[in-house]
Order: sequence, then C-alpha cells, then structure tokens
Amino acid sequence: MNASIAICDVGKRYQSGQGEVIALAHVNLTVQAGEFMCIVGPSGCGKSTLLRMLAGIGRQDVGKIQLGSETHQPLTAMVFQEYALFPWSTVVDNVAFGLEMRNVTRKERQSIALDYLAKVGLARFAQAYPYQLSGGMKQRVAIARALATNPDILLMDEPFAALDAQTRYLMQEELMRIWEAERKTVVYITHSLEEAVLLGDRVALMTARPGRIRDIYSVVLPRPRHLDMRTTVAFNQLVQAIWSDLVEEVNAASKQEWELASESAGG
Repeated sequence: MNASIAICDVGKRYQSGQGEVIALAHVNLTVQAGEFMCIVGPSGCGKSTLLRMLAGIGRQDVGKIQLGSETHQPLTAMVFQEYALFPWSTVVDNVAFGLEMRNVTRKERQSIALDYLAKVGLARFAQAYPYQLSGGMKQRVAIARALATNPDILLMDEPFAALDAQTRYLMQEELMRIWEAERKTVVYITHSLEEAVLLGDRVALMTARPGRIRDIYSVVLPRPRHLDMRTTVAFNQLVQAIWSDLVEEVNAASKQEWELASESAGG
C-alpha cells in the first residue's frame, strides 16, 4: 500500500563553527499516495536534510511530519547518491539485505532479490561483486535493493548525480519504467530541472536557507514519458518557468555564502 506524506510547518536548526544555522523554516508540503514528487533548490537549502527526516534519519525541531495515517506506519526505503553497496557481498545478497533485516527466509529473499534484479536488467550479474560493476549498474542494484523491501514510500537523494550523461539518461528511463509498474510514492531530490520535469508529477522549489517551499509546479506532460519529451515546447517552457524562480534563490544563496565568508575573514 502506498502512503501519503504531510509536512506541516517543519523547522530544523543545528550548530556549526559559525554558530547556529537555521536549515529549514516553516516547510509545508503534501505528497499524495502514488505521486512522484521532485524537489529542487539551491545548494545548501536543506533538501537532503528534509529527505533524511522523512526517512527517520534525524528529527525536526518544530512542526510535524506525518507519513501515512495515524493507524498505519508506512515502510520507507532510501536511495543515496553514493551506491552504499557492501563490497564483500554478491549483487543478489546486496539486494536481499533489507529483506534479511526483516527476517525473511533466505529462500524467499533470494527469490525476491532475483526478481528485482531482472526488473533492472541485472539478472545475469546476480553472483557478481560490486567492484565488477559500472557506476550505472551499481545504482541499479541500489534501486533494486530499495524496491525489494516493497516500501510504501521511496526516497531518492540525487541518485544519478554521479553518473555520466549517457548512463544518467538510461537510468532515468529505467526509473520511469519501474515507477509506471510499481506506482510507489516517491520523493526525489535533484539539481537538474530537466530531470525533475521529466520524472515528476509535481516539482517543489525550495528557497535559499532557511529552506522552505517557495512554489510547486504541476507537470502536465502525458505518461508514460520518454527522453524525447525534452525536445517539446511544453517541456522546455516549464523548465524555463522553474529556472526563472530558481535563479533568484541561487543568487540569494550565493549572497549568503559571500556574507558568511566575509564575516569569517573579518573575524
């Protein structure tokens, strides 16, 4: 069962060498069950901080995050930019790891892991080790591992950022194909507006620190989607509309960094 997400007036602060930093302030966002939500924003705006809180890695200082309903605590899975595979384990054992943590029998978890490896096109590499795989293949393993646990919510933190352009395009299509079949609730962090518009049902734009949701853009492009949509007028108009707002936040973030550097130099 997929689950909705409600983020209500969330704030987060932490201590740094320069004193207290307000990372997030008054963040409000709702993600519908089965929706693919992309989040973009300038560097340092708190995108990853917010995603980690959704995963239960850290907590907000104020506000409320509701995953699912009051009576159902949904299962989440996270895919990081780094592949985070165990080098000593085979590909199939890496994919089965989450199931092992849930005490699924070895026979069943191996069967499920092999099924998801087939879905990402890596069935014949089941007995290989991570060092024998390319970057794109490693990220497919990471995605298969996340999906194998059958999460209600899939959280993805710039999963394709480290890949070369060609592999990234292939992985985008692979993810779109899998999502069309699974229809998981997805929250996807990216710095690429083109990627956000290609993948998302909606795109949320965050402000410079302290991060909050500045605006949300609906992506009305038909599904299923393919890479050739990037050449359409509608696609590029939406990318440009988001960029027109994002550039203001990027400039604000740059000004913050300059002021912080000036204060440090002055001190």
